[in-house]
Amino acid sequence: MSSSQPRVAIITGASRGIGAVIAKQLAGEGFAVVINYASSAGEATQLVAQLREDGHEAIAVQADVSSAGDVKRLFDETEAQLGKVDVLINNAGVLKVLPLAQHSDELYEQTFNINTKGTFNTLREAATRLNGGGRIVNFSSSTVGMNLPGYAVYIASKAAVESLTQVFAKELRGRQITVNAVAPGPVATELFLHGKTEEQIQTFSKMPPLERLGQPQDIANIISFLVSPAADWVNGQVLRANGGLV
Repeated sequence: MSSSQPRVAIITGASRGIGAVIAKQLAGEGFAVVINYASSAGEATQLVAQLREDGHEAIAVQADVSSAGDVKRLFDETEAQLGKVDVLINNAGVLKVLPLAQHSDELYEQTFNINTKGTFNTLREAATRLNGGGRIVNFSSSTVGMNLPGYAVYIASKAAVESLTQVFAKELRGRQITVNAVAPGPVATELFLHGKTEEQIQTFSKMPPLERLGQPQDIANIISFLVSPAADWVNGQVLRANGGLV
């Protein structure tokens, strides 16, 4: 790859929410970005059009991260259109708050298939296909440190992601690739706000010492740092971003 070509970043689950803000942030910093989506084709296409209109290089690639075949195709299509991957952001995830005893087999499997197996699939593909000196950022959650009732299965799926992060960082020795995770607290996205009363939202807002919800841009700023040369010495870490909540 010539030095004139932009670095390439795949962001999973990037058609909306935090993922879309991360895509805009990295595009603005000169990355060619891949907007991965599972089913939100309209939103992904719209985001790509917006980024291109602003002069950035962007493509949308449909892939279900829980499918190893889809993840391989995600990398194949990225390489064919933009070149080899430099940065992988594992943002795709699902959350259903429900007591452990009320989880169905299907809900358990969906949670682990997307949150944990999805991360495993992309890491495994990245092991041989990421450029040397690359960056990987996985998504955990600050709930791992809070142990909130109703979050048991979700927390378990994200705790596994933290373990994958820390071991994989060591397994990539010699490649100059860093592997870290960001673990947000409550962030004011449509996904978080949906179905909550104003009172519930205010309760969450007051929990951190900084007395507000996180914003998607707060998380995008951290991603920006972790993929930059400034974070060369940060590796195998889980960065909790929650305003001091835990």
